[in-house]
Amino acid sequence: MSRMFHLGFFSSFSPPAWHAATDRAHGEDWWSGDHHARLARRVEEACFDFLFFEDTSGVSRTFGGSMDTDLKNSLSAPKNDPVALISYLSAVTTRLGLISTASTTLYPPYLLARLYSTIDGLSRGRAGWNIVTSSEEESAHNYGYEALPPPGERYDRAEEFVDVARQLWTSWEEGAVVRDHDRGIHTDPAKVHEINHVGKHFKVRGPLNSFPSPQRVPVLAQAGGSPRGRDFAARNAELIMATTIGGIDAMRAFREDVHGRMKTFGRSPDECRIMYATHVHVTDGTRDLRSTVTDSQLVSMLGKHAAHIGVDLFQYDLDAPLPEDVVANGTTSMLDSIKDKGRQGNTLREAILDVCLGDDELGVVGTADDIAHNLAGAMEAVGGDGFIIMATQNANEEHVSGILDEVVPRLQRMGVARTGYSGATLRENLFAF
Repeated sequence: MSRMFHLGFFSSFSPPAWHAATDRAHGEDWWSGDHHARLARRVEEACFDFLFFEDTSGVSRTFGGSMDTDLKNSLSAPKNDPVALISYLSAVTTRLGLISTASTTLYPPYLLARLYSTIDGLSRGRAGWNIVTSSEEESAHNYGYEALPPPGERYDRAEEFVDVARQLWTSWEEGAVVRDHDRGIHTDPAKVHEINHVGKHFKVRGPLNSFPSPQRVPVLAQAGGSPRGRDFAARNAELIMATTIGGIDAMRAFREDVHGRMKTFGRSPDECRIMYATHVHVTDGTRDLRSTVTDSQLVSMLGKHAAHIGVDLFQYDLDAPLPEDVVANGTTSMLDSIKDKGRQGNTLREAILDVCLGDDELGVVGTADDIAHNLAGAMEAVGGDGFIIMATQNANEEHVSGILDEVVPRLQRMGVARTGYSGATLRENLFAF
């Protein structure tokens, strides 16, 4: 197997799997950024392309109209802002890409464009923006909405938002900053332009007042799975996070579908990397991973998905398939995955465990040797661009070490994972092969 692929690591700026920690002090300092600084340095040593942070900004009341379940089980809260975190992490790493989530529904475009331009400068060109439209009602209530706009309207706003942000990031031409001491000119006014955008959702004069960053435009990431989400990603994204659910055939079909959509928007498939999110669990090959999940861990898994979907999953029988008439008030693709499992005869409990731990269609639960060969084989079969390793549910020290110290070195020895960084920026490394 000679096809090289990219690796990303997925995390959250929240308590790191406190249910799963054998050491009660594990990650207690997460809020200071020190826990993730240690993680970032380890991920960089393993030569991952990037560290990727999800985000939400509310305390969920999905469960019986109360915050109690969320707070008792640390589901959506506490959680700090990952945009601030990647700025901190840029100072303790040198080559690792840093991607954080920010919502086009909740941010104004000028604020976000200036923020990411600043972080791209601080990181010397290693910033990425994961574009979301938000799916949690609680977040909407914190930003002045009575309710989230319908999905179609949120995507309409997102399309305009990204167009405005691009205009702001490029409102300073190359070479605008001249620092001409003889003429007394720092910035050439002829090379800085107002954008004067007036649209349905935004009115922005511009230009951006921040110094042009190394990448100018941060790497744009997206993870929409619905048809509208795929269209949005095909038009805008340079990195798409897809799912492994359904195995090789579904992964290949997603890739082909998105590439086809990209062509309709006048883009080449080479302009985007499609990477598949998967859970990896190193075991001795004899242990049934699902049998080790505690009741509190199951509550956490169920609760996190319920908050994203916007449906109180605790009201349904865990030992029966999820009813077909359940309608999402949030992320529809996540609900569809659980329903698909139910159609295959899986109970809600089994479906949640499959989605959260990986249903092992790719063979990613087992010995490090088996996992490495199965990941490489899957990527060769799919023709894809890499994997984003998920480590949010059971990410204790043993789990993370199994990934970074056992699986990745095997992938490197096989010649399918990088052993060093060839580029200085996230974009250069992401498109190096």
